Amino acid sequence: MAKDKNFEVSMSDDEWRKKLTPEQFHILRKHGTERAGTSPLDHHYEPGTYYCAGCGAPLFVSETKFNSGSGWPSFYEPVDGAVETETDRSFFMTRTEVHCQKCGGHLGHVFDDGPQPTGLRYCMNGCSLDFRPGDGKTEPKKK
Repeated sequence: MAKDKNFEVSMSDDEWRKKLTPEQFHILRKHGTERAGTSPLDHHYEPGTYYCAGCGAPLFVSETKFNSGSGWPSFYEPVDGAVETETDRSFFMTRTEVHCQKCGGHLGHVFDDGPQPTGLRYCMNGCSLDFRPGDGKTEPKKK
């Protein structure tokens, strides 16, 4: 995430640590990754919306979720304007990192090997997401 960017939701590391579990803090704030196959959201297909575990912003609807076989929850499209991307050159490879647009939290990575209609696979860390039941077809209403 851009270090010099001001996000709508902004907290100090100490404030984030109080709000998040240690695993969520490691992933959302320090760009960590959970082990493949450990998230209960990987094989979760109820209708609803997936929100940022850091700030509560809507990120993905269940209609766009698919089983990628990667071991992480995968989606072919985010909610409009919900995420931002940035080049990640860690671990001697180049990938596209995905962040919450509202708080800058690290969510996972996006790859170009997903299904149509987008051809994209948003491969997300399950602990960076909160699921709430609903119709799972449309972006939730803004409050």
